[in-house]
Amino acid sequence: MGLLRRTAARSPHLPPDLLLLLARVEDPVVEDCLGIHHPDTPEEVLMRVYARLGSTVSAWMAETHPRFPREGLAARYADHPDGHYRRLAVRDPAATPTLIERLSHYPTVWTRQEAAGDPRLPLHRLRETLHVPELASSAAANPALPEDEMAAVLDRAGVPA
Repeated sequence: MGLLRRTAARSPHLPPDLLLLLARVEDPVVEDCLGIHHPDTPEEVLMRVYARLGSTVSAWMAETHPRFPREGLAARYADHPDGHYRRLAVRDPAATPTLIERLSHYPTVWTRQEAAGDPRLPLHRLRETLHVPELASSAAANPALPEDEMAAVLDRAGVPA
């Protein structure tokens, strides 16, 4: 029965009732398959996959899934001891610039990179992160970086205009 469930969970075309049935099955492989393959995977399944797998490809797939929750992440995870969770706070549309700036100083690099790439990061801090090697790439890609400063970053990198 487990193999049948796991095989079915790989289908992106499951009918809604079967999807909900599989989402209630307590099988990590079924959850992983749903998170990777099904566009309507319930949010709670995606969060369980993320929680269980941390920094793996499957966790990234769950996190980038269109149904991965966004609202409420700042309240739930801004002070979480694990940097993988703390960086989820940046993804919350309600996260404030003050919170984003605070997270840009957090010890875990993934959290700081997520904050450095967020357009809500205050400009003075964004400019600072351009000079921090592990944050520079995220900061340079931040859409809030003024165009002239973006051009200067490209010039320093030797990218022709």
